[in-house]
Amino acid sequence: MFLLGLDLGTSSVKVSVVDAQSQQVIAAAHYPDVESAIDSPQIGWAEQSPEMWWQNTVLAIKRVLTKVDASKIEAIGISYQMHGLVMLDKNRKVLRPSIIWCDSRAVAVGEAAFKTIGEERSLTHLLNSPGNFTASKLAWVKENEPSIYAQCDKIMLPGDYISMRLTDEITTSASSLSEGIFWDFKENQVSADIMQVYGFEPSFLPEIQAVFSNHGQISSKISTEFGFNKNVSVCYKAGDQPNNALSLNVLDAGEIAATAGTSGVIYAVSNKVAYDTASRVNTFAHVNHEPELAKTSLGILLCINGTGILNAWAKRTHGKEMTYSEMNKRAAEIKIGSEGLAMMPFGNGAERLLQNSVLGASMHGINLNLHQPSHIFRAAQEGIAFAMQYGFEVMKNMGVQPSVIRAGHANMFLSEVFQEAIVNTTGVPVELYDTDGAKGAALGAGIGLGYFSKPKDAFTKLNKIGVIEPEKYKVEAYQAAYLQWQNILENLLNH
Repeated sequence: MFLLGLDLGTSSVKVSVVDAQSQQVIAAAHYPDVESAIDSPQIGWAEQSPEMWWQNTVLAIKRVLTKVDASKIEAIGISYQMHGLVMLDKNRKVLRPSIIWCDSRAVAVGEAAFKTIGEERSLTHLLNSPGNFTASKLAWVKENEPSIYAQCDKIMLPGDYISMRLTDEITTSASSLSEGIFWDFKENQVSADIMQVYGFEPSFLPEIQAVFSNHGQISSKISTEFGFNKNVSVCYKAGDQPNNALSLNVLDAGEIAATAGTSGVIYAVSNKVAYDTASRVNTFAHVNHEPELAKTSLGILLCINGTGILNAWAKRTHGKEMTYSEMNKRAAEIKIGSEGLAMMPFGNGAERLLQNSVLGASMHGINLNLHQPSHIFRAAQEGIAFAMQYGFEVMKNMGVQPSVIRAGHANMFLSEVFQEAIVNTTGVPVELYDTDGAKGAALGAGIGLGYFSKPKDAFTKLNKIGVIEPEKYKVEAYQAAYLQWQNILENLLNH
């Protein structure tokens, strides 16, 4: 039996077909070959077209189906970029481009709601400030684009939209609603506070189902177009970071996952309600959170918006003719600390870690007689690792006690320089696995279909590539470089 996983990212759609019995990928593809654009009509805005997502999904699926028999696929799982807002009218027409995760326009809207609801109540019920999340983005549309808001019939997260295009059904989950800050964890229901303070219609929200469940059978049109069996259903949907944790078998309290694609994330599972009073890190329902069964499983999420996107900028501006492997080789020739060059990776919208400041990316300590592109390549990767350590310290204050971090061997974790920087800066070993979001989504579909009796059964054959351990002399060197970087950051924040 085959399972198909979709990973709707910011830059592309990735697709994997997994053999359920072996739990291994038998075919994979992505589309487009060049990273998808993020539209920015104004400074701080970030939008993408849901129709573009769908067309990329169609083309990615068609690519993968040149390698496998579509009729053998029995379930579909979807992972998607978190926090985006998709708005539909009553005819299911998209009303405006999606306001995506790194858009900053709703910061002030969320801060006002935080004060209106009351900070303590917001944190104890929502586990977050309304911040710059999906609910606040919708409130921004209501205030600034009233004619569009007046036509709204349904809102959804990006993965819900792709699922709807496949099935004609509109569903969501408590996990998805929690990432949009629509979920009240104390009442285990849609937040009355959010709906009231923003004046939203309850009918806007899709039907709520479990993450691992039948979210709709594919339509006859889709079955015909791709050659799927007509009984195929979407059996799993989750945001990309909870899904990344699932793909790494990070399901129990105390387990930690990390990823470093366009953005960088450290994601820790907890069975205790925890929140940061400043909402610098955020808490959402994990994929196996089951309030109806009195099972608490929460994901404490640190996000740095500008990780892989900073590395891509370094390539585009200083290594245009190089491959990423060549950049990494050049970076490895430079000493730890980049000989005094420090980079701040905060150039991709408002950073939650910095209390929604839009600090911007920047370079510091440039020596015009010394520093070359190689220094920039290394300083970029070190700056990403240092930013993640800065947030990791907040997580530790929330009770996160790391002994090991699991990560897929993908994106920034392909770089030995970055691996070394993150391990020796945090002082925590990293286990690398041969997995990614599309594979995790496919296995999630197998769980939702019932092929696997419980989530952990889907990862009994997870392949560990290796472990990177801290090295004493490197830890000391990285800690010294980190402290210099931290001083620069705090001076910037204080001015």
